[in-house]
Formats: sequence, structure tokens, C-alpha cells
Amino acid sequence: MNTDFQFRVQGEEALNIDHSFSGDSFFRAGIKRFFARKSNVFGLVLLCLLLVMSLIGPHLTGYGYAEQNLERANMAPRIPGILSGEESLQGTNGEILVNRYEDLNLQDVYYPFGTDSLGRDLFSRCFQGLRVSVLIALAAALIDLVIGVNYGMISGYLGGKADLFMQQIVDIAGSIPSLVIVTLLMLVLKPGVGAIIFALMLTGWMEMSIIARTQVLRLKDQEFVQAARTLGAGKAFILFREILPNITGTLITQIMVSIPSAIFLETFLSFVGLGLPLGSCSLGRLISEGFENCLLHPYKLFPCIVILVLLMVACNLVADGLREAFDTRTAR
Repeated sequence: MNTDFQFRVQGEEALNIDHSFSGDSFFRAGIKRFFARKSNVFGLVLLCLLLVMSLIGPHLTGYGYAEQNLERANMAPRIPGILSGEESLQGTNGEILVNRYEDLNLQDVYYPFGTDSLGRDLFSRCFQGLRVSVLIALAAALIDLVIGVNYGMISGYLGGKADLFMQQIVDIAGSIPSLVIVTLLMLVLKPGVGAIIFALMLTGWMEMSIIARTQVLRLKDQEFVQAARTLGAGKAFILFREILPNITGTLITQIMVSIPSAIFLETFLSFVGLGLPLGSCSLGRLISEGFENCLLHPYKLFPCIVILVLLMVACNLVADGLREAFDTRTAR
């Protein structure tokens, strides 16, 4: 009995292919998973927009972030067709509407965020402060990455008494609240960008080292590491050529998590007067200056707070997306 069999190749949608294991590399599959969620894309776009504005924002209005003009001090925001520059001030006889643009006959002058008590453009200062805060956070995160990853990988791979001794150092240093260490350092060191980066570096590497050590302990007895050891590979080769590429995704995720923490800590230090000196420009310093005048001129406080909130939201969205995309336990 002759039976004819007919085979038909179905489309990809009917095969229900799991793209996590469909032949893509680990990073390519992780990138696909990252861009598959709208919240991740939104966070990345918002973060890129803020970074671009930190570069070009201080130059858009034509006023330097440190340029002073006392005649134009405390001018309310003015945007064509949106804000007229009027400001409501509380006087002895009630509220008074003031428009300093009209008082000074400045018909073609616009300050989108207004000016501070020294007549400096708050739009330029806010985005210059964003640039400074991001640079401080990135520098601190990269230094933490270099120190923490090397320390944690060496500790985890050596094991035994060496690992026990190195982890006791981490435990002792980690038992002291990082905010206390940073605050004491800022009281001793000369205020500045370098002092803040050093203070953040001194406390931020420990968490990175713990994560690196955990990953090395998980991988150092795997087959590919045993094979490299059998072929005579040295410890440095195994650590940086065999193990490190396999934990890069986790380290990238941790960097994105540490950046918002560093930005928040820098903002807090500048807000309480332990960060950048007076006259400097960072989000924390701008929030501190705006807080001093928020009752009389609230427009000085809102823009820098909104920028800080948007930056924290964007960084956290990207960090959560990277964690879900590159975490092998959840990327199924």
C-alpha cells in the first residue's frame, strides 16, 4: 500500500521559536529582550535625551551658566506663547503681580527657567549641573568597577584563607554606613569634584566586589574553566579571558544600578553644604540654592528637581531592563 506523505514548512510564528536559544549570542539575545519592553526603550530614550541636553543645553540660550547680570536678578521664567514672565509676590498689602521684563523694557529677552539672585540663567545652570552630576557619577562608577571587580574576582578565585581574609576587610569596611564615611571625608577633604569622586569611590567598590566574587565562585568550577586549567592556562588568563566575559552582563547591570545611587549621594552632599563649593554648579548645589528661595521664588527650585527626578527614573528603568535582559535566571 503506497502512501504519499506531504510535508509543509510552517512560518516562524507557528513554530513558536524561543529567541533566547535560537542561535543568537548572549549579548544579542539580551539586547533583543531589552528592546522588547516599551518601558526599557522609554527609559533609554529619556536617558539619551538628558545626556544630549547636558552637552548642548548650557549653550542653547546664549547665556553662560556663570555669567552674572545683577540688573536681571530674580526674573521669572519667560517662554514665547507659554509664560509671560509674570510673577506673583507676597507684599504687605497682598499679592502683587510683577513682570521684570516689562519693567526693564526687555522685549526680546527670554529666560525659560528664569534667573537666580545673581542674574545667572537657570536654564544653562540646570543642564550644566546635570553634566557635572553625571560626570561625577560615571567617574565614581567606573573606578568602583575597576577596583571592585579585580578585588572580588581575585578573592573568589583564590578561595581558602586568602578569600576569608579579603572578605573580612570588606565586612569591616561595609559595617560602617557609607553616608557616615562620605560625610567625614568631605569634612576633611577640600570641597570639589575630586573629593566627591574619591569619597564615592571609597565606599562604592565593596558592593561591586561582592557581586564579582559571587559570580566567580559560581563559574570557577565549570567545565570550560577546568578545561583551560588542564591545558595549562594561568590564573590571570582564566580570570580575565574565561570568567570575566561570562559575567560582563551582570557587571553592566550593576554599573547602571550604582549610577543613580552616586547621583543621589552627590546631590545630598551638595544640598547639605558638603559637596561642591559655593559658586559651583551641580544638581545638588542648584537644589540647595533653590530651596533657600523657594518660598519667595519657587521657580528656582522646580526645574532642577524635575531634571533630577527624570534622570533617576531613566537610570532605574534602564537598570531594571538590563537586569531582566541579561540575568540568565529570568531571561527564559
